[in-house]
Amino acid sequence: MSFPEPTAVPRPSPAFARVFDCPNPVALVTGSGAPRVGRAIAIALAQQGCRIALHANTSTDKASQAAAEITRRFGSEAIVTCGALQHDGVADRIVEETHSQFGRIDVLVNSAAIWQPTRFEDVTSDEVRRYFEINALGSFLCARAAGLKMVAQPSGGSVVNIGDWATVRPYLDHAAYFPSKGSIEVMTRSLAVELGHRNRRVRVNCIQPGPVLLSQDVSESHQQKLAASTLVGKIGTPENIAHAVQFFCENDFVTGVCLPVDGGRSIFAPDGLQVGMNTG
Repeated sequence: MSFPEPTAVPRPSPAFARVFDCPNPVALVTGSGAPRVGRAIAIALAQQGCRIALHANTSTDKASQAAAEITRRFGSEAIVTCGALQHDGVADRIVEETHSQFGRIDVLVNSAAIWQPTRFEDVTSDEVRRYFEINALGSFLCARAAGLKMVAQPSGGSVVNIGDWATVRPYLDHAAYFPSKGSIEVMTRSLAVELGHRNRRVRVNCIQPGPVLLSQDVSESHQQKLAASTLVGKIGTPENIAHAVQFFCENDFVTGVCLPVDGGRSIFAPDGLQVGMNTG
C-alpha cells in the first residue's frame, strides 16, 4: 500500500477538532502494521490531523516503517505499540502506552483480526477458541481499556469496531471464523450502552467491510465475478473503510450502529460465489 505524497502538511480537520475538543486528537488503530485495512485507516486519520498509535503483533518492522512515513509525509506524531491481543494484559498495556505518550486517547479502531479457510470437518475447538480470543476478546479488551480512558475525558471519544458483512450470509470453509465476527455486532451495541452511560460523549460503532482486499491468488475471472456481485459493480478499497471510520468519528449523533460498507454485496450477491477474501 503506497502513501500518497501530499502537496503540503494536512491541516487538522475542523470536525475532528470540534468533536474531540482538540486540534490533534489521538487515534490507536490495532492491526495497522501490515499494509491492509488497518494501515489505510491509520493513514486516513493522520491526514485528518490525528496523532497515531499503530499496533502490530508480528508485523512490527512494517509498523515502524509506517510510523516513520506517517510522520514524514503528514506531519503527525506516530508511535508503535506491540503485542498479541489475546494475551492477558496486552490490551491494557498498549492503551496505557498510547495514553502515556500523548496524554489522551480519542479514537480506537479495532482492526486486528485473523482468518483463514478451514473445512468444517477439520475445525478444532482450539481453532474456534483462537478466533474468539483474537477477533472478539481482543477487541473487547481494547475497547474496555480505551473506553474507560475516554469516559474520564470531558471530550469522550469514539470506538470503531471492524466486523464483517458476511455474518449475514456466511461463505463456506469459515465456520470457525464467523462466530467470532458475529459477536462484534452485539459487542458494539453493548459497549455503546456501557460507555455512553458513563460519559454521553463516548460512542461505539461498527463497520462491516465487504470485498475491499482480495487474496493475491484470486484469479481475474473471480475478481470480475465479485465486482459484478455488488450493486455498485466494483470491488471496494481500504480507503472506503477508512472513510467510514472518519464518518463515525465526526458524527457525534451516531452510536451503537453496525454499518455495512460492502457495495450492496450483503443484499445483492448471488448464491455460490466463493473467493478468497481479505477484509482486514
